[in-house]
Amino acid sequence: MAMMEEFKKFALRGNVMDLAVGVIIGGAFGRIVESLVQDVIMPPVGKLFGGFDFSNYYIPLNHQGTALSLAEAKKAGAVFAYGNFLTVLLNFLILAFIIFQMVRLMNRIRHHGSPEQAKEPATPEDIVLLREIRDALKR
Repeated sequence: MAMMEEFKKFALRGNVMDLAVGVIIGGAFGRIVESLVQDVIMPPVGKLFGGFDFSNYYIPLNHQGTALSLAEAKKAGAVFAYGNFLTVLLNFLILAFIIFQMVRLMNRIRHHGSPEQAKEPATPEDIVLLREIRDALKR
């Protein structure tokens, strides 16, 4: 019985719940970014580089023709799907950039939050006195 109570205490602690919420939100956010890349960014980029969809670029490894779509080519045998890799890599770079911007914004808010936080804390009297003695000795 003690193990179950210990597990309950662990599972209901704030950090575990925050982590669970973060994972769920992260998964949903990942799908949003994936859609952004595949549906909004990749079509113009593909058009810029010859009007093709990167995700269907591949090199067949079993001598079949390249006129098949990637899914059909995978069914026919092994393929080197470099276009799909480029799409996933672009997804990652965009996601990493967006997360970087979010963290950067949160750090700015944290450092420039309220005016009371922006003020420097008062210097203790003994430090002020020591500085005055130091300055007097320098003169």
